Amino acid sequence: MDILDTPPDERLDAITKNAQDFFKCKIYLVSLIADDRQWFKSRQCLDVSETPRNVSFCTYAIAEEEYLIVPDANEDDRFANNPLVKGKPFIRAYAGTILRSTDGYELGTLCVIHDSPRQFKDLDITMLRHFGLQAGAILPHAILLQPILP
Repeated sequence: MDILDTPPDERLDAITKNAQDFFKCKIYLVSLIADDRQWFKSRQCLDVSETPRNVSFCTYAIAEEEYLIVPDANEDDRFANNPLVKGKPFIRAYAGTILRSTDGYELGTLCVIHDSPRQFKDLDITMLRHFGLQAGAILPHAILLQPILP
């Protein structure tokens, strides 16, 4: 899709801001998974634009069928020793839904991150999937409306 390392997309930013308001969370991302990194096409309240794939929660999420819920990363053997749990941004709760290409290939996730444990209710999962569908519909077109840089 040639979307990695492109400028932010205001339509995706609007979705992540709306989702952040709904979930009252610390961080909300549209994360795309590459061979060795996860890169954030849209991000709220996170200073970095990418992290190594080997510490990525989203790598685990795309291995699921639809979404991944982690109510407390400190209590989950997959993540308890993760540097993103032990250090900044101090992830405690994570929920991510898979973003797929039009041909069904897993591209990444739309995810919510809390710095305290959180239980995700049925409505939360429904809304996570709803925001994910919105972002997924925009992704194939996100590169088309980017400004032309000199």
